[in-house]
Amino acid sequence: MRSATLKRDPDRKEIAYTVRRSARARNVRVNVHADAEVEVVLPARAPERAAAAAIEELRPWIERRLAEARRTLAVIAGRGGSVPYLGHPLELVPQEGRVRVHRSGERLLVPAADPVPALERFYRRAARSEVARRLDRATALTGVPYAGLSIRGQRTRWASCSSDGHMSFNWRLMLAPEPVLEYVVWHEVCHLEVSDHSRRFWSLLGRRWPEYRAHRRWLRDNGATLVLAV
Repeated sequence: MRSATLKRDPDRKEIAYTVRRSARARNVRVNVHADAEVEVVLPARAPERAAAAAIEELRPWIERRLAEARRTLAVIAGRGGSVPYLGHPLELVPQEGRVRVHRSGERLLVPAADPVPALERFYRRAARSEVARRLDRATALTGVPYAGLSIRGQRTRWASCSSDGHMSFNWRLMLAPEPVLEYVVWHEVCHLEVSDHSRRFWSLLGRRWPEYRAHRRWLRDNGATLVLAV
């Protein structure tokens, strides 16, 4: 892997990027990672100039993705020694010898060495309780039951509803404001009656959760910030 920069126009900012060759790659690919690093993946026999050409061609898209990544990093860095819980910050209190996270009011007592694995387990447990309570309430109101609940850490989905009514929710929703979690719950509850995203589905969701557009937009704009980084 090597590093390079592209700056052909003096009025344009440099784009720093790394180049990685892959025997499995068939086409030139540009990745903008969550840490605001740009990577160009070249097929084994592609010429070196193909990397610079790809950066130039995709510059507007790369710059947008970099801006998004930097904004996300700034939001995460701004948390200081806290993590969000349904929109409210909880102070992290490291303790030597601790292996399990314990909540004490607005504080989380966490392992001193590497708290992230224990924090994820805490959020997974909390998600099962918080989501189940909301699912039970929503399905009681609609009269359409669900078959079961799983808490997962999906990379590309916030939740899903299978054809047999089994619900799956991403534990990272616990890092979002509470109304956003409520929106996702109602979204999946509506799928118990309408499996697709047709006009009928959105009309049903609009009647049951009228603010869905704002919360859907929040999740689209801020979803990348819903990570544990301490």
